[in-house]
Amino acid sequence: MNAARSGALVIACGALAREIAALRRINQWDALDIQCLPPELHNHPERIPGEVRAAIHAARERYERIFVAYADCGTGGRLDALLKQEGIERLPGAHCYEFFATAAQFAELHEQEPGTFYLTDFLVRHFERLVAGTLGIDRHPELIGEYFRNYRKLVYLVQEYAQDNVDAAAKIAARLGLEFSFRLTGYGDLEPGLRQVAQPPVATPVKWAAWPR
Repeated sequence: MNAARSGALVIACGALAREIAALRRINQWDALDIQCLPPELHNHPERIPGEVRAAIHAARERYERIFVAYADCGTGGRLDALLKQEGIERLPGAHCYEFFATAAQFAELHEQEPGTFYLTDFLVRHFERLVAGTLGIDRHPELIGEYFRNYRKLVYLVQEYAQDNVDAAAKIAARLGLEFSFRLTGYGDLEPGLRQVAQPPVATPVKWAAWPR
């Protein structure tokens, strides 16, 4: 006999682990469990739906509520198709840049300069491994001009301000030959997205009308 389901689970991209843990602590979402999938999946977006499906099926019998902390993340709608089948919601937007900046602000940034390369706190900390190493520009810097020839600007979307990270992002921009700016976004739409599973709405009690005498 299966044990009764309880609590809530967030199946998250590993690139959001630090931010989700911070929000869990700040909001005291003690009943919220977090399962992070490897951030390297972003280099193979075709694998994201299958990995998410496996995590959902493994957790379904143990949790009352499951939420997926991914955007579309390059899956071309395949993640949404899977989540529709499973009856599970995800974070809004096409990628983490959009839900950190919020849709309106990201649209504004894109309108100002379509040729923009974006960084988050996570990508600043792991740029060498996930970007430079993956593209090979750490070993072949001459490839930078080829990879980034259509970019004009680098915008660092800051979740938690740290001068060391801003300085590191500025150096990355200089390395790539891009104009640099940063914008403090905080957690954007990540917090309200998680709140709906961490603190589900309380059902409104039925008010019975008095029987007329």
